[in-house]
Amino acid sequence: MSKEQFFFQVRNYYPVTDETEQAWSALLREKMYRKGELFVAEGQVPRKFAFICKGLAYQSYLPPEGEMIIKYFFPENRLAASVSATMTGTPSSFAITFIEDTVVLEYEFSAFRKLVDTYHDLALFYIKYLEKHWVIEKEPLEIAFRTDTAATRYQQFLQTHRHIIPRLKKYHIASYLGITPTQLSRVISGK
Repeated sequence: MSKEQFFFQVRNYYPVTDETEQAWSALLREKMYRKGELFVAEGQVPRKFAFICKGLAYQSYLPPEGEMIIKYFFPENRLAASVSATMTGTPSSFAITFIEDTVVLEYEFSAFRKLVDTYHDLALFYIKYLEKHWVIEKEPLEIAFRTDTAATRYQQFLQTHRHIIPRLKKYHIASYLGITPTQLSRVISGK
């Protein structure tokens, strides 16, 4: 079932052929992670991507000031990875932590890249995926975090993340918004 779910999502980006699916499928390994477990540690050179079948993870970093900042949430049907570090083979500036017990399909990025060089449709999937999540979604968020108020960012968060909000703690939301839990309480109450 997990592989069917995975390829259903892949085809939402680009219609890969059965041949491509079989080649990619051979790389996929199902794995269970426990709540609080790391997929990627800060400073680790990551080598894998993980498709979230069931569960939830977040990407975070710890700046010198010491307050954790959540950069991204990975719910079901999303690929979780420290993308830049994995692509360049360098230590990750981020950690990816599981908020819940989570089932993933993992694959080695280097083996995937070899498939991208072989299968044209997989290369087109890869381009579409990167365009959507690393350009179209990312740029407006970066601008909003520099220009919008905490209240505006919170309202946008409610719209874009409503499906996972019941699964998050207040500190997860505050960390993502770049504010303290106390400030979040004030935003929620309108004070």
